[in-house]
Amino acid sequence: MGFQFTGFSDEASQDLGDQINVLKTVGWTGIELRGVNGTNVCDLSVEDWQRTLDRLRESKIDVVGFGGQIANWARPIDGDFQKDIDELQRCAPRMLDAGTNLIRIMSYPNSSDSPLAREDWRAETIKRLSELAKMAEDLGVVLGHENCSGYGGIGPNEYLDLVASIDSPAFKLIFDTGNNSLHDNDINATWTYYEACRDEIIHVHIKSAKPGDDGKLIASYPDEDPNQARILADLAERGYNGWISIEPHLAAQVHLGETAAGDAATNIWVEYANRIEMLAAEAQTWQTHAAS
Repeated sequence: MGFQFTGFSDEASQDLGDQINVLKTVGWTGIELRGVNGTNVCDLSVEDWQRTLDRLRESKIDVVGFGGQIANWARPIDGDFQKDIDELQRCAPRMLDAGTNLIRIMSYPNSSDSPLAREDWRAETIKRLSELAKMAEDLGVVLGHENCSGYGGIGPNEYLDLVASIDSPAFKLIFDTGNNSLHDNDINATWTYYEACRDEIIHVHIKSAKPGDDGKLIASYPDEDPNQARILADLAERGYNGWISIEPHLAAQVHLGETAAGDAATNIWVEYANRIEMLAAEAQTWQTHAAS
């Protein structure tokens, strides 16, 4: 069994109907839910969540995971921890009802107003995530830490420190193939993180980077970034048969308050989807030839 493809289709449109249509356009049957008609999936009312789930079921679209907000870029280490507890308790039953056990989290950026000393930041992060991981175990879901914002997003050593300290089967890695390059402005940073942490990966986000006119790395199509083919080939070699989920960041960047709208955003998303399928097929073919 090869890769399975999905994506954050709120980067094509905020409208759920449009998201379903763009998935059908590329022939994909899974959605990674984040923005639903302008609201994060974890913040939907009971009624809006049921309508969302009913519509996805009617359209024969499976829910691959929730793009949650726990410990993310907007929830610093000195923020209200109860928000994260409430979100997990609220979302876990919905996730299981939808047929998924995966929620994307991060690991608390340090405070910008009153930053903690590094060891204090680390200790509070471990304390909070350990409690959440225990809750996730009890609720039957998995916290997928994305290599993005927070203590575990600094680098592979920090993420692996969290893994060892939290020591829970409910704390795993969602690896984003572009975050490290874009955050560090270093195309090699992504492979460094991947190589060190790949044993923890349960889900993959595709984001890619190339030099802009000023030499600084910017988001790109996947075939413009050499990391993408290299990582996909290595995943194939290692027998990864999970989801490959696109997060283009070309028409919209949710964390910057940008929302997708219009044909341009949809066309970019479709083009990105087509290119990642071709790149993945090539990577799997190379790996088949190398093994024969």
